[in-house]
Amino acid sequence: MGKTPIAREEIEIPENVEVTLNGKVVTIRGPKGEITKDFSHTIVNIKSSDNKIIVEYIFPKKREKAQVGTVAAHIRNMIKGVTEGFVYKMKIVYSHFPFTVRVEGKNIIIENFLGERAPRVAKIFGNARVSVKGDDVIIEGIDIEEVGQTAANIRRATRIKDKDPRVFMDGIYLYEKGGKRIV
Repeated sequence: MGKTPIAREEIEIPENVEVTLNGKVVTIRGPKGEITKDFSHTIVNIKSSDNKIIVEYIFPKKREKAQVGTVAAHIRNMIKGVTEGFVYKMKIVYSHFPFTVRVEGKNIIIENFLGERAPRVAKIFGNARVSVKGDDVIIEGIDIEEVGQTAANIRRATRIKDKDPRVFMDGIYLYEKGGKRIV
């Protein structure tokens, strides 16, 4: 068995989405907004032809095949973001000290976590929007990387060290991604 002569992925462009290619810089505009990503650090070729984006590499090895799939997945997520958007839902859980969560500018302030006097702070990444409704923290945005990083920052801010995790389960936990429960 020899090498596959070409690694290629084709991504359909929906009707309400506009794609602009400038070398390896991909800009996608849709009803919810615009996302631009630079793929110039990759070795794959990106081109557009009749309502499709084609990501390919000729005579690929294992690593080049993986890069083709990764870049195609990024572009698919960009298209999904400008058409549907991404929503992550997190639940506020406490059993020892009730704590409060509020949004101030580009920061999420977590007060009275485990009875601590100093508030814990998590950064909102990029253009993600965060809202607190009851014991739910809802993160929305068109870029999956910004939404996911914001959720990770919130989760990391409520991490408990040096205590038994079976007893101290206080924190803010991700329970739903875009309408799909992950519990």
